[in-house]
Amino acid sequence: MKKTFFLFIIFLFTQITAQEKLMFWPKGEKPNSKILASKTKKKKDLAKLKEAELFAFLPPIKERGKKSMIVIPGGGYSKLTYDEGAFQIAKWMNTKGISAFVLNYRLPTSPDLIQKEIAPLQDIQASIKYIRKNAAQWGISPDQVGVVGTSAGGHLAAMVSNTSTDYTELKDDWATISTIPNFAILFCPVIDLGEFAHVGSRNSLLGENASPEKIQEYSMQNRVTDKTPPTILFHNQDDTAVPPMNSILYFKAMTKHKVKGSMFIFPKGGHRFFVTDKDAMSENWKKLCSDWLAGIGNE
Repeated sequence: MKKTFFLFIIFLFTQITAQEKLMFWPKGEKPNSKILASKTKKKKDLAKLKEAELFAFLPPIKERGKKSMIVIPGGGYSKLTYDEGAFQIAKWMNTKGISAFVLNYRLPTSPDLIQKEIAPLQDIQASIKYIRKNAAQWGISPDQVGVVGTSAGGHLAAMVSNTSTDYTELKDDWATISTIPNFAILFCPVIDLGEFAHVGSRNSLLGENASPEKIQEYSMQNRVTDKTPPTILFHNQDDTAVPPMNSILYFKAMTKHKVKGSMFIFPKGGHRFFVTDKDAMSENWKKLCSDWLAGIGNE
């Protein structure tokens, strides 16, 4: 009886500590902050700063493969929707032996930012550097780090996939670490900020009076090159929040530049891809995604 109780305590402790919070910006080096840039920093002002952090979900060591994913929540760049769009996907990744890190990124609506539209990009770039720099401690590969984004998180995943400029401002050995992921998964992603835009995401990221040049720059189908990492896209035809044309435009650009990838558009499901989906057709995304991930890096 005592042995059974002891084993239960160990199991419970393991479950509780399975999710770890990681601060990926080196202390005091987070750029693009009015408070941190101020010469007179007050403790009460520093306490108001939104922390950019990662929540780690790690499979058991014996089941852990070399791949890892940074999961980027959506929320229209005005909030972060963790629920099934992030934490559940991370847990599902664990069942495939993939380590997952859910990103809590700064929103462009924050009053602390100096240049608001690059803050989310700075955070995902810094988190990729952090995972690669510390990969050995988790038994994963620095060369098999992917990103998965839903909705506006898909826009951020596409943006980091297609931005060669390093905006982190990190120096020394940090500067040599690449910010480009090795592969990407996009669920009903915001891609176009023009004709097929999710207006809320565009307004939060660029403001209500964004110039045509800015809209074109931040429409991710215009940023795809032959350097874009392999990408798989999932969308639903009846998505009224983010039209499936967003995924189509991105995949068209991928095809033009000979980027390896796949796209699946299901007839129904709305603006969501949840692990708990029970629709006979759309729930197939899990097998399709799993098979695709299994082949990445094994060519």
